[in-house]
Amino acid sequence: MGFTGQCRCGLVRLQLQVDTPAPLYACHCLNCQRWSGSAFALHMLCVAQAVEVSGGMSTYSYEHEGQTSTQYACGSCFTRLFNETTAAPGMRVVRAGVLEGAGQLAPMAHIWVKCKQPWFVLPEGVAQWPESPTPEAFMSALNG
Repeated sequence: MGFTGQCRCGLVRLQLQVDTPAPLYACHCLNCQRWSGSAFALHMLCVAQAVEVSGGMSTYSYEHEGQTSTQYACGSCFTRLFNETTAAPGMRVVRAGVLEGAGQLAPMAHIWVKCKQPWFVLPEGVAQWPESPTPEAFMSALNG
């Protein structure tokens, strides 16, 4: 299954080739709330080679708890497109909101729900964790 996407101004475009169903999850941590300016952020976890990018990007890196996260954004409109982290080598975490048709997908998991907005009701039967799950538990939930 493939997805295309772009930044707000259209100068940076993404082409994704991912397995069905797409591994989409919602993060409710305070950092994601601040980065997105919303109640949570929707992320699609992809093998780095499955994400093709065209257009000029800017990067921003920071360290947290011994891991380095590099954020990739459009160099013109600053739309955040994806990030890479040393916690998941060889993977890219794509911001699902930049993808065409992402509204047809539902998150397979919710993380950092201890920080979620109190008015947001989590769907029954969907994996959820108060903080970050173990990599094994997370991958099990995303792989169905």
